[in-house]
Amino acid sequence: MLFDVLKHSAIAVALCAAGMAVVSAQQADERPFAIEGRTFVNQGAFIAAGHRCGTPQHDDERMSEVDRVLAAHKAKLQKWAKPGDPTPQAAGGVINVYVHVITASNGTGAPTSQQITNQINVLNQAYGGQWTFNLVQTTVTANTAWYTMQPGTTAERDAKNALRQGTADDLNIYLANIGGGLLGWATFPSDYTRSPMMDGVVVLTASLPGGSAAPYNLGDTGTHEVGHWMGLYHTFQGGCARQDTGGDGVADTPAEKSPAYGCPTGRDSCKNLAGLDPISNFMDYTDDACMNTFSNGQFSRMATAFASYRAGK
Repeated sequence: MLFDVLKHSAIAVALCAAGMAVVSAQQADERPFAIEGRTFVNQGAFIAAGHRCGTPQHDDERMSEVDRVLAAHKAKLQKWAKPGDPTPQAAGGVINVYVHVITASNGTGAPTSQQITNQINVLNQAYGGQWTFNLVQTTVTANTAWYTMQPGTTAERDAKNALRQGTADDLNIYLANIGGGLLGWATFPSDYTRSPMMDGVVVLTASLPGGSAAPYNLGDTGTHEVGHWMGLYHTFQGGCARQDTGGDGVADTPAEKSPAYGCPTGRDSCKNLAGLDPISNFMDYTDDACMNTFSNGQFSRMATAFASYRAGK
């Protein structure tokens, strides 16, 4: 598809512009890092400040509760399976999407309709073969307070209460010039019951394909945050202490000590555990040009989480 070609071309341009096919984290970290008018000592400082993703991390108690729910759902599917059937997996499906564009009160700051279409295309490419994202409606709201909202604020609550549509299995994406230097944040499936109106994904408008938030402007901030909305944790959650499914609850994503950034091919931050760091995984913190993968285990977890917490709710 044309957009796929354009994205792959953009990836090539991004890597060539760096001056080499592979840029190590150390080399990239020697340069000052500027994004959306904010300057950091280096890209590592941007990551350390927590700006890549503002999704709150579940504590151990909450994670254990979620694991119990997912395990119970899998056990129920297994009980219903006929003798000789393979281990049943919850299927993917179509997810209806409502995009809410929030601008300043004077109407500035809106993305183009093509950028929104391209963002949906990015999601469909990333989740291809399992989930299809169907754009149902786009709304545009001019409100300066909401335009710069941050997680957990009155502005976020007011915006979502006014704009959110659908039920637990509908995806609401809020696009704005969000504050705090953040690229985005999301809610988890297990959060829906206790706070349904807060459900959804918030993304910096400039991170959409063709936006100005390079190197995070190919649309994969949206991919990453939707991954949280589908039930995934960060690949580095749990660090090197995790064993088997460990911190992110997924067995086939190798452990890593800390978030990766740039595109540090060959990084191995947990040398005592098998596998190189999953730097190309959408749930790490690498540049958009470096991200291209969800693992089979992640797809399985997303399907189970969706069936457990969202489908038909």
